[in-house]
Amino acid sequence: MSKQTETLENELSENFDSLEAAEAVEPEVELEQQTIDEMKSGSELLVESLANENVDFIFGYPGGAVLPLYDTFYDGKIEHILARHEQGATHAAEGYARVSGNTGVVVVTSGPGATNAITGIADAYSDSLPLVVITGQVATPGIGKDAFQEADLLSMTTPITKHNYQVKNVNDIPTIIHEAFHIANTGRKGPVVIDFPKDMGILSTNAQVTEELELPGYSVPNQPKKEEIQKLRDYLKSAKKPVVLSGAGINHAKANKVFTEFVNRHQLPVVSTLLGLGAIPYEHPLFLGMGGMHGSYASNMALTDCDLLINFGSRFDDRLASDPESFAPNAKIVHVDIDASEINKIIKVDLGIVADCKATLEALLDFDSYSIRHDDWLETCNENKAKQPFAYKEDEDGVFSKPQRTIEYIGEITQGDAVVTTDVGQHQMWVAQFFPFKNHGQLVTSGGLGTMGFGIPAAIGAKLAAPDKTVVAFVGDGGFQMTNQEMAILEEYNLDIKIVIINNGTLGMVKQWQDKFFNKRFSHSVFNGQPDFLKLAEAYNVKGYLVENPSQLEQQLDAAFQHEGPALIDVRISPIEPVSPMVPSGKANHEMEGLL
Repeated sequence: MSKQTETLENELSENFDSLEAAEAVEPEVELEQQTIDEMKSGSELLVESLANENVDFIFGYPGGAVLPLYDTFYDGKIEHILARHEQGATHAAEGYARVSGNTGVVVVTSGPGATNAITGIADAYSDSLPLVVITGQVATPGIGKDAFQEADLLSMTTPITKHNYQVKNVNDIPTIIHEAFHIANTGRKGPVVIDFPKDMGILSTNAQVTEELELPGYSVPNQPKKEEIQKLRDYLKSAKKPVVLSGAGINHAKANKVFTEFVNRHQLPVVSTLLGLGAIPYEHPLFLGMGGMHGSYASNMALTDCDLLINFGSRFDDRLASDPESFAPNAKIVHVDIDASEINKIIKVDLGIVADCKATLEALLDFDSYSIRHDDWLETCNENKAKQPFAYKEDEDGVFSKPQRTIEYIGEITQGDAVVTTDVGQHQMWVAQFFPFKNHGQLVTSGGLGTMGFGIPAAIGAKLAAPDKTVVAFVGDGGFQMTNQEMAILEEYNLDIKIVIINNGTLGMVKQWQDKFFNKRFSHSVFNGQPDFLKLAEAYNVKGYLVENPSQLEQQLDAAFQHEGPALIDVRISPIEPVSPMVPSGKANHEMEGLL
């Protein structure tokens, strides 16, 4: 035993010895005995506090620093989902949070367990998903002394969390838990990390769960100002070419109904971001499609030619506004966002409204509608939509299935009602283009961070959040090999999830960019060999289907979706199939390439 370890154990032992001594003393009064009887461990108090927040699932992976906590989990008061990797646990919690609207909870051990979770924490921060991640930590006396499996999670996670805590007093657990859940799931939602030293799980306390909040430095803007609403109404009154941009804020606020009512009332064409898909149904006559790098022609032309752009809950990121100087050059721009830091960050606006999207829309609907008719503008938008829809050419040689048709047909099978998760890459864009989304919480994807390996664990969380829904995970063959071990969970928890591998034997989006911008120098973007994905699925007791012949595509998809239980469908597509159209990086939205 090392001197360091011996020192730590001695210090902990002293704490426990003193506690035992206290318990052995005959209490002077009955109240003191009652107090001692009511004492519980920090781990027990933490679980009680989680239960008080109505936590349904904990996604996690055990290790030395969290053994006291896992000993409490043994009682089964909250269902624990054993992931196969800490990154998988965080992505599953993200999928759960995205679909349910509740806060996802993750528990991982110290050191590498916690650092493995960092990618998921950063992903949740980028996409404003509410998580509470409890990271194990070495016992308090060992912090800062390079103890076994110690890592400074507070420093590491400061830039990628809304807030982080380290529990330094066992009595603080209820307050920290309650604050963490409040911060994670209010305002612009996001992850909160709680660093939990091992001794805090063992020490006893008679502290109780709490509903009290004292956060004087934390405020959430909700209602817009009356003068802002009036100004926006004035803009609507005079606009001849208005466009509405639906971002993730619409879906996070569950404002779909009022949003649809607003655009119907004023007959406003709608462009969506990737994370804004589902704000209104795909088939809605005012919906022009996704805008930006791989957006529709109609959307990008509307963004370019409009004279009024109302952005509800989008960050104006570089995928939407690759060239900020030329973005909506002729428009008055209104930006509604609950996060004040996003206003004027990328695009200078004429009116910034720091408020909840749903509250803003409700305020707008409280007034009698008035806006000028813009029939010509709507006609132009619809003509562009009809002239250049998302489309694809059939494979003339009949060798490969079309990824677009695969996604399109699954949309038909599921009647557009499925919850869809994706990895990142070409298939993600094809899903955005061709799946007929109807509502919020249907698309679960990694938008801001663009995390490969997201799709399968996110589907697990989504299925647990919506067990009665069909859940489909679209993944590429590259991303699939990053987190496919999470398939072990499917049989264990009886999760009927359909995994569709869009398999081109390459890192498709990387290869597409190398083709266009790097003179076809395909550096390490083509796999020289792949495992047999069906045998891999079989090893996890997941039924496999192979689509090698495009004539069998619909038949195999029908069979897979009729199968009761999880299934993996390996769809072979051409290695040279590009995502079209495309706005090259740094170009204006109207400078689209690859139009049919």
